[in-house]
Order: sequence, then C-alpha cells, then structure tokens
Amino acid sequence: MTRIREPRDLDRLGPEQLDELAGEIRSFLVDAVSKTGGHLGPNLGVVELTIALHRVFHSPKDKILFDTGHQSYVHKLLTGRQDFSRLKSKGGLSGYPSRAESEHDIIENSHASTVLGWADGLAKANQVLNKDDHVVAVIGDGALTGGMAWEALNNIAAAKDRPLVIVVNDNERSYAPTIGGLADHLATLRTTDGYERFLARGKDLLERTPVVGRPLYDTLHGAKKGLKDFIAPQGMFEDLGLKYVGPIDGHDIEALESALLRAKRFGGPVIVHCLTEKGRGYQPALADEADRFHAVGKIHPDTGLPIASSGVDWTSVFGEEMVKLGREREDIVAITAAMLQPVGLDKFAKIFPDRVYDVGIAEQHGAVSAAGLATGGVHPVFAVYATFLNRAFDQVLMDVALHRCGVTFVLDRAGITGTDGASHNGMWDMSILQVVPGLRIAAPRDADQVRAQLREAVAVDDAPTVVRFSKGAVGPAVAAVGRVGGMDVLRRPEEGPADVLLVSVGALAPMCLEIAGLLDKQGITTTVVDPRWVKPVDEALAPLAEQHRVVVTVEDNSRVGGVGSAIAQTLRDAGVDVPLRDFGIPPRFLDHASRKEVLAEIGLTAPDIARQVTGLVAKLDGRLVPSPTEAARD
Repeated sequence: MTRIREPRDLDRLGPEQLDELAGEIRSFLVDAVSKTGGHLGPNLGVVELTIALHRVFHSPKDKILFDTGHQSYVHKLLTGRQDFSRLKSKGGLSGYPSRAESEHDIIENSHASTVLGWADGLAKANQVLNKDDHVVAVIGDGALTGGMAWEALNNIAAAKDRPLVIVVNDNERSYAPTIGGLADHLATLRTTDGYERFLARGKDLLERTPVVGRPLYDTLHGAKKGLKDFIAPQGMFEDLGLKYVGPIDGHDIEALESALLRAKRFGGPVIVHCLTEKGRGYQPALADEADRFHAVGKIHPDTGLPIASSGVDWTSVFGEEMVKLGREREDIVAITAAMLQPVGLDKFAKIFPDRVYDVGIAEQHGAVSAAGLATGGVHPVFAVYATFLNRAFDQVLMDVALHRCGVTFVLDRAGITGTDGASHNGMWDMSILQVVPGLRIAAPRDADQVRAQLREAVAVDDAPTVVRFSKGAVGPAVAAVGRVGGMDVLRRPEEGPADVLLVSVGALAPMCLEIAGLLDKQGITTTVVDPRWVKPVDEALAPLAEQHRVVVTVEDNSRVGGVGSAIAQTLRDAGVDVPLRDFGIPPRFLDHASRKEVLAEIGLTAPDIARQVTGLVAKLDGRLVPSPTEAARD
C-alpha cells in the first residue's frame, strides 16, 4: 500500500495487483482503526468502489464527494494520508473529509443527505464556467431516506445535459439496516442480476443460431427497458430523467470501472447503483447484526471485542428508563432517525416493537410525525443526537410547539463531543431552542437526574419538552443539599450570604463544585445551584441572585443565546443589577480532539473560570487578589 501516494499511482496496477491492494487496505483499516476507534464497517465496504472511483476520475480536478464523510477513510489512504496513528485525535487525521488536510477533500459534510445538493451546485457552476470537470457524488442508501436528497434529485434531473454521476453505495444499511419504501425498491433492484445473466446466456445461444439468431437477439436487447421493468422497476430513477446503470457488484473493480466509465461519458445525470457489503472482509464486523461495526472504540483486532469498558454511559441510562416507562405507560412511543442503537432505543424496540418508529435519516419528518402522534393521543419520545436536531428546527417550532404538542425530544451527545469534530459537537441546541415559545429544556447533571427529568418531561402533554445529556460515561451522583424553587442547591456557605451565585448547567456540576472549592481558598464564598430545567428560567433565580454580589453561569453550549444569556435577560427584566459572567463554548467551529482537550483549549475548566471570577470579585472590592494558580504556587 505504501506504493500509493496519490491517485494516479493506481493507473499502473493490473487487475491482480488491484485485488491485492484492496486486501492490504482492509488489513490496514482493521489494524489502524482498532487502535484508535472510528468508522470501520462503512470503510471496509467501499474499498473496491473507492479504488475504481480514483482510477476512472482524476481528483482533485474531478470532484469526488462523499455522503456521509465517514466512508472516506479509503479515499484518504489513496490521496496520500496513510498515518492513521492519531485518527480523530488532536493533531491527527479527521474522521471525515477535511479541506485543511487535502485538496482532494471538497466538502466536509458529516450530516447525511447533503451531498446531492452540493453536487448539483458544483455541476451548475461547471456549466456556467464551461468547465469540463466531472462531479461525482457517493451517497449511501441510508442517506437516500433523507428528504434533502430527493429535493436535490428533482433539480438534478431537470437538466438532461448537465453531467453528474451519482453513485449509490447500497449496503442495505445506514447505521442499522435501511428501512422504508426506498429500501424496499432498492432491494428489488438487487435482484436484477438474474436478468443480466438471462440476457448473456440468450446472446450466446442466439448468436450460434444461423440467419435469425442475431436479429432476434437485437430485438430482445431492444426490449431491455420493458423486460427489466417487469423484473425490477428501476424506472423510479429513469422516470425522474436519470439514466440508471446497475446494479453493479461493488466489490468487482473491473465491473465498477466499466460502469463508471460509461457514466463518465454520458452527457447528463447518471445513477450508478453499486451493491456493497458493510464490514466486508472482517468477520467480527460481519457477525455484528446491529450495525456491522459502523463505529467502534478501541477494539482487539482479532476478536473485535472492546479493549476496555468506559462504565455506564448516559445513553444506556436513558435506554433503561425508557423500558421502565414503556411498561408503565402504554401511550409511550419512541422515534429514531436511523440510529436505534446509538441513541439507546434498541432495548425498547425489542420489548415494544410495535411502539418504535425508525423514520430513516429524516429528522424533519420525524419531528412532524411526532406532532401527529401526540395529536393522535400518544406521547412520542424522539431520541436524536443534539447536533442533528438542528435540521428539524422549523418543525419543532411550527409543528410541535405552535400546536402545543406533548412531544419529548431526547438529545444525546449534547455539548462538546470532541473526537468527531465540528459537525458533531452538540453545542447549539440550548441556544436554538431558547426562542421556541412554550418549550421546556431539562439538563440532567447525573444518571439519577436523567431518570427523574425524563419522567417529568413525559408528564407534560401540552408543550414540547427536551432532555439533553452528554456523550460517554456518566459520573457519580451529585447530591443536592437543598432546594430553592425548582432548583437544586449543590453547595452553600455554612453561614452568612455568599459572594458568588454559580449556576451549573447539566453535566458540568462536578466542575462547578471544583470551581467553588478553588474560590473558597481565595476567601470567596459561593452558592452553587443546578436549575435542572434551564428553560424557562426558574422564577426563584432572580431573588436568589439579588442576594449575591456576582452571578456566574457555566454551560456546555454556545455562549451566544444560551442559558447564560437567558438568565441575564431574566435578571434585567426583574431589575436585578448584579454583575453576571457567562462561561460556555465560543461561537466558532472546534477542531477534533478529546473532550478534555477541547475544554482546555476554550478555557472551560475549573482553574480558568475560578481565575476569572476571582479577578471579577477583586475588581468589585477594589483590590488585587492572587489567582488560584498563584496561590497554589505560594
């Protein structure tokens, strides 16, 4: 594999060498990704397809786009990026295409169903500028369940003379097996190889028949469209105006190249339908029926078993509580957008299969469907990654909230997730959702609060509710020492009023208690409260703030329009003029690194915050106070 430094190095390899290369790539991926974690199954499935793409098209002049970008590891290898030792870690390769890494990476998308829109725009630009570049969009069958993909197809098909190659990577899966009407149609198309074999055998027979053989074969071949429609109605694509090629064995490089060359020469939009096997060549992945090792942590390369357990995670706590709720209430139903297992609904689905709905990669539809379910008399719980709810904002606002529907949105991977990079940090939800009238947001601080606040959320039947929690292992329970209004008090001075009111949001409670400890060493007393429900702002917060000299908010969300901003507005509205400092995530896209490294980079750590609060209190006193770091040195 080291002999491949850029795509044109592939041109000198013969068929046997290409097959050997495919095997080397699979071995490399298993070895490398087992050490770092990453998207293993999808990349094992696109080895031959990616090789063929780079042999037929000339990147970067020709634009090869991946949807979603998690299937781009082979593309990285073939474009000179073969150091996977720090994959998804700070300073290492991104788990998705990255413009900063290579000129071969055109788009950095890792939210599904967008690539066809990109391809449509690039093809239009080529036409306007009279360029002869080719545009190739690789999209998984799972991503075709997204509405944006079909909006783009409708536009692509409108220009019969605008070249654009759409490669459907059909492995019957997104995370789990792909579901829905489109999936059924593609499954039908997978059977068409019988037609091809029939036609090939007929040609051999008829060409050996004197006089009438060849004319009869030509007649039969001319009837291809009608006969193929009878066997498999791929006319869905052709009726849109898209030339259809396939299905093609996605692991036969020669067949792939032949199909891609035909598509490349065609002067309009073409669908090339490739059948691939997710996890191909790695038995532990093939044996994993849940998601074929879609994404793995660090694993033993021989067995596929995790090397270490990270303990109970937030997702599993939610999943177990959903099962309990399902047993208690027959009206509880669940919704997922093609991520049943990643969001923790797999156990619920096994016990209550008739009460879970996988809508495919279609968050907008999922939200509207949830509104319909609520209006119909049940209580839907839509579990989705926080970053993906962004796509359904209008539906949350105008369908769920406007109609006062009792829908609970459970946002997994909220806040900084780290290693998946900018697109997967769930850092916008509490800002975006602040503007939705009537909506309520819970931010549990520990596993006990996930259970309690989920129950509180599904008890609301006249407004949308949101429960958001972090990625990874959930820490120990953080006990409350009292309550003010609906807020838990986590710490307060033993006597007298406190200097600082520290408002802790969600999973950052342990950090906030650490901040209070550092301030205490500087002689600054602190009350720490967890609002539990951060929207609307608790009515008791303004009177409590008035009893303190400074209010500090700490949240795992963008500082712009987040909880800190909402509390500041509440204080202004109440005429409480106490100084407020809000700490959160700055309004910029964050590079991939561990959660701890990202928090340190943006200054969202206990020492950083304590130092700034100490300075603020010192300024109010008109004196200089050493920072916690300086005090520790003394």
